[in-house]
Amino acid sequence: MVEASIPGCVVVDHPLVKSKIAILRNKETSREVFRRTLHELTALVAFAATRDLPLEELDIETPLAICRGHRLACPVTIVPILRAGLGMAEAMLAVLPQARIGHIGMYRDEKTFEPKRYYFKAPPDLAETEVFLVDPMLATGNSAADAVTELKAFGARHLRLMALVGCVQGVELFRRKHPDVPVFLAALDPGLNEKAYIVPGLGDAGDRYFGT
Repeated sequence: MVEASIPGCVVVDHPLVKSKIAILRNKETSREVFRRTLHELTALVAFAATRDLPLEELDIETPLAICRGHRLACPVTIVPILRAGLGMAEAMLAVLPQARIGHIGMYRDEKTFEPKRYYFKAPPDLAETEVFLVDPMLATGNSAADAVTELKAFGARHLRLMALVGCVQGVELFRRKHPDVPVFLAALDPGLNEKAYIVPGLGDAGDRYFGT
């Protein structure tokens, strides 16, 4: 991992991450390969984002002896921003199968680029869990920032944001609004175009993942 130039933002620096980002960026990548690569890349970023989860010790009886082991000390909740975040949530369940899933539905106003929320559902004891907000793209940063505001209002106290591709502008806005929430990325791009898409980015992750 490397600390980006923006405090609180970690870009996962690994050969596998770089090679899979290139596959996602390529406009010729098929939907099947795009989905599979997004899942694989999410799992790699998840290892970095979960490295400081609290643990507790316990005794384990192996076939040969009793030894000390560890387990996660707190429940985990994964909250995708609909719809593109659903693919990342599915991938995270491969490494955190015990996690619960919340949902935040948002869409972007195509004129103002501001997020509009239409759905929210989360476990009632969110304050007692480690919460991972997931969305493939961190563009303007507004949707992620508003989603974290909603989660905090619902009681969330331990939050992390995971995205695959972010841009400097979006990360900076998010960190200004939520300096207590770390950001984990696979790639950090320089900026946005006039339609608020990340450049070079990878296009619309939801459209490419779902085909709609």
